[in-house]
Amino acid sequence: MTRVWQWNRPVTVREVLEDLQQERSIAYTTVMTVMDNLHQKGWVRREVDGRAYRYTAVSTRAAYSAALMNDAWSRSDNPAAALVAFFGMMSPEQREALRDAVRMVSPDLTEIAAGGRTEPTGRPAGTDDPADDTGRESGR
Repeated sequence: MTRVWQWNRPVTVREVLEDLQQERSIAYTTVMTVMDNLHQKGWVRREVDGRAYRYTAVSTRAAYSAALMNDAWSRSDNPAAALVAFFGMMSPEQREALRDAVRMVSPDLTEIAAGGRTEPTGRPAGTDDPADDTGRESGR
């Protein structure tokens, strides 16, 4: 699947074979069998192109990864503990990527993830009245 995702377009067995042969010796029939198995399992679609098939991934690598994570999380006896353990294994770069993803999905969750809490308005708790736009403290 990695090779099919890397090409990001319909590929033939021959193209995948030539790509793989740059790293190791492999038979055409082996690649053909694997591509056929991927098709049988529903991972790739194939269309006839002359005497060959062109294979296309059914889902993106990101969607596949998300499905794997969701499956692992949903099978856990304690999803919260599983998430805590998962976060603990992350590198600083991975944690930053997670923060960026959370910001894209819901800006309000960013405050929660950072340890703050937000009011229903989406403003951090304890901030001045949003109707008071003078910049002065509200005096409460």
